[in-house]
Amino acid sequence: MTVYNKEYRELQQIKLAVDCIIFGFNDNKLELLLIHRGFEPEKGKWSLIGGFVGENEDLDKAANRVLYKLSGLEDIYMEQVKAFGKADRDSSGHVVSITYSAMILKSEYNEDQVSNYNAKWFPIEELPELVFDHRDMVESAIRRLRRRVRNFPIAFNLLPAKFTLPQLQMLYEGILNESIDKRNFRRKVLQMKYLVRLEEKDMSESRKGAYFYRFDEALYKVEKNFNL
Repeated sequence: MTVYNKEYRELQQIKLAVDCIIFGFNDNKLELLLIHRGFEPEKGKWSLIGGFVGENEDLDKAANRVLYKLSGLEDIYMEQVKAFGKADRDSSGHVVSITYSAMILKSEYNEDQVSNYNAKWFPIEELPELVFDHRDMVESAIRRLRRRVRNFPIAFNLLPAKFTLPQLQMLYEGILNESIDKRNFRRKVLQMKYLVRLEEKDMSESRKGAYFYRFDEALYKVEKNFNL
């Protein structure tokens, strides 16, 4: 019994954390929100936003807490991605981190809170050097995002309530990092009954203008068919 208790106490030295990979779609580019660390370890370097999980705190609640402290936003679309648990991954000790990917609109978050963390948006092709294994975390989240956007309408979380088809295509091209044939894309999109065309146009890009659309989540739950 004594040996078991000793081993159990030693196991408790492992810390549990969450790290959040926050995606945004800004200036027609898929971007990542990073913080400039003002604390040790690795002070002065760029990293994901994260934190330790409380003793009686659920993982999802911990991730939501971290995101709220950074952005001031609640009910953010978020998915658990992967566990990272190499014993030497964090210079502060043995820390197991569960990563979450989130999608937020730059127009909606609290800029004062974000500035408190010295946070900055970076295009995913122009990321700076990151601490620990955060680069691996980001790449894992991007791979997952690229798989899921083809079969689930999660990308709409990166768009405002009303958007044009050119904006939607640019978003998918940014996420997938590839060009998409305009005619095929529009053909597939216009077959989706849950994309509702509005009687309003965006006149900023051309004289003819482009109709605005909105994503109807209730209709999607009825149809449950998405394939891009």
